Amino acid sequence: MFSSGSVPLLLVILLFVSGCRSVNSDPVSSGYDYFPLETGRYSIYDVTEHQYSLTATTPTERAYQIKEVVGAAYADVAGQTAHRLLRYRRSTEGQPWQADSVWSARLVDDEGVRAENGMDFVKLRFPVSDRLRWNGNRYNALGGDEYEVRNSSRAYRVLDKQFDETVTVVAQQDSTLLSQDKRLEVYARRVGLIYKERTQFQYCSTTPACIGTYQIDYGIRQIYRIRSSGRE
Repeated sequence: MFSSGSVPLLLVILLFVSGCRSVNSDPVSSGYDYFPLETGRYSIYDVTEHQYSLTATTPTERAYQIKEVVGAAYADVAGQTAHRLLRYRRSTEGQPWQADSVWSARLVDDEGVRAENGMDFVKLRFPVSDRLRWNGNRYNALGGDEYEVRNSSRAYRVLDKQFDETVTVVAQQDSTLLSQDKRLEVYARRVGLIYKERTQFQYCSTTPACIGTYQIDYGIRQIYRIRSSGRE
């Protein structure tokens, strides 16, 4: 039983806690709106790929479009609320979309997680701020992979579109005489992913003469650029 003198103090504590929760849950101040999960939201990307192999003298080039649609919410195996990401593909604009794959995404506490090809990756941490770091592979068995936020709240241009507030997440940006590994993603408020680059090359190292020439033995460069977005 609370004494009469303790009731006002209790009310103050409850109001303080309630106020903290309302600030932390605000999508703008926390950065949750960089990772929107609303049923019916879609994004269309222009994708380019250059694949290098030891058996070909020139890279294989591909260009296509990917459409990603946020499906209805459901409870995953851990009982967490998630959304299916329905992915479609076509070679050129104007062609009908063909079903490609089904991924998923979820917001859990301070993390934005995507399941891509059956593997979970922590794509964002909240609240978003420059130099924020985390292990993107925390929920998979690929080993530690440090992600870092850079250029938060900066403008970024993709194709003919200007996005006023974006955040860049750098997963890797290493280059040596033997290899290059560059992976980054850019997210815009109320849109989500607007740009993604993955460059992973293995350079020639079979003879001393080719080391340091950056001759690509094998690897891939893949770039996603947002073409449009909206709600269906």
